[in-house]
Amino acid sequence: MLHLIKRIGDCMDEDLHQIIISNPRRSLEIRKYNIRPVLLKGKLLFQSAAYTGTQVFHENLDREAMLAKMEEVIPLYKQVQVQTAGMEFTALVGKKGKAAIKINKKAIENSKAATGEADAADKLARLSHNRSKHYLLPEGEPVPFLVDLGVMTREGKIVKSRYDKYRQINRFLEFIEDILPGLPGGREITILDFGCGKSYLTFAMYYYLHEQKGLDIRIIGLDLKKDVIRRCSSLAVRYGYEKLHFYEGAIEDYQGLTQVDMVVTLHACDTATDFALYKAVNWGARVILSVPCCQHELNMQMGKENAVAGQSDDFFGPVREYGILKERFCALATDGIRAKLLESKGYEVQILEFIDMEHTPKNLLIRAVKPSSEKGRKPDRTRGQKDSDDTVREFCRMFGFKPTLAGLFAEDREQEA
Repeated sequence: MLHLIKRIGDCMDEDLHQIIISNPRRSLEIRKYNIRPVLLKGKLLFQSAAYTGTQVFHENLDREAMLAKMEEVIPLYKQVQVQTAGMEFTALVGKKGKAAIKINKKAIENSKAATGEADAADKLARLSHNRSKHYLLPEGEPVPFLVDLGVMTREGKIVKSRYDKYRQINRFLEFIEDILPGLPGGREITILDFGCGKSYLTFAMYYYLHEQKGLDIRIIGLDLKKDVIRRCSSLAVRYGYEKLHFYEGAIEDYQGLTQVDMVVTLHACDTATDFALYKAVNWGARVILSVPCCQHELNMQMGKENAVAGQSDDFFGPVREYGILKERFCALATDGIRAKLLESKGYEVQILEFIDMEHTPKNLLIRAVKPSSEKGRKPDRTRGQKDSDDTVREFCRMFGFKPTLAGLFAEDREQEA
């Protein structure tokens, strides 16, 4: 371990690109650390970005303090990757702290780098604390659908008034990138986008997965608005996206497929999200990505007459008495119930921040992935899944809630009995 720390220390200067500490040995809140040099008030520091399932925590330390932090952290993880301007190495850390180091010489990108004469302005830009974020669809490279949808100019520059949409698209593609290992290989992948609307993200999925990743995919977008479907279909033909199709219709009535690999539902209003999740589960979808919207159902059901399991004291009175608090509580309760119900069907579920709150109040994404061991099988009633069911049942009993998704699953159980 000391040998690894010393080697890392030798790389910690202005030529360091990044250090990634990942693959925790056991369940930890911090999934990975990303460390890079930053220049603050003329002083070289090192910024640690600690990633949880939903948040990123930043800390700026000098070289010695950062090395001390890494000496404590690295034994908890299995892999360390170090990248500098001239080389790269990966260390696999064993249970007893012994590290196996593999060094890879990086290709020299230009003649300046080859002679060690890196441009000072480029280096300063790289060290800048507020350097530009790397996007999967980078600015400066025109993307046809983004141009036609008014997000980019023909030169690839982001339209200022559409920058939030550009960030949202790239953030969504990051979620897509994370779940790629959960999708099947060796065959066509079918993706269904319920409530696709103007289809910014539908086109982004197709472009990223098919044009950039080269995957064999078919995407179907469904929406109630005839003019929107006509417009999106026209654009898909113009771009030559042969396996991207759009149809008019309601989520709960859709019967066009018998098997789907991934279901996406973004801002499907109120219980339309529940019908989309229900269909996704029945199709055996490997991945579900859902950004719920307008969760009114439980808000209408939460009244004083069913306060906390019928007890005389209304413990949630301060929430019920203020409309905006009641609305937010019920929206969070709705999505929590949905997440637990998906767990009860064998999915691994996370609730993640989709985009910063100041850009849109609809900022939570439910990501559900079916473990590979469940492929092709009906979910077993494991203890964990039963606990999720029981949690939902007790929570709903407390408030008198009757959520649509729970009702749909209950009907299935009755028919199977």
